[in-house]
Amino acid sequence: MSDPTLKLIGERIRDLRKQRGFSQEQLGELADFHYTYIGGVERAEKNISVLNLAKIATALNVGLYDLLEYTRQKSRTKDKSDDLEQIVNLLLSLKSSEVKKVKNILLEMYE
Repeated sequence: MSDPTLKLIGERIRDLRKQRGFSQEQLGELADFHYTYIGGVERAEKNISVLNLAKIATALNVGLYDLLEYTRQKSRTKDKSDDLEQIVNLLLSLKSSEVKKVKNILLEMYE
């Protein structure tokens, strides 16, 4: 099982590579890596070093920060999504009158 951060970094690299119309081989050439290494990074099979990540960022013409910030944003979105799913499931298990009470409490809290 791969690390969630490595998965997010791999997704970001794949998305940017495809946006630029690069194959894994082309990106590998630009970053001075074998294309199988690029594939391993994209599939989160490689624990990429910061130096190698910087080489790939340069080849993609983005800053290292752009790759890392993306993982932070995606991670937060996933956490929020998980929380929202739990709230929805809880609300679905309540009676209609209880859902209205929850709604009124939330409206009072945030008005």
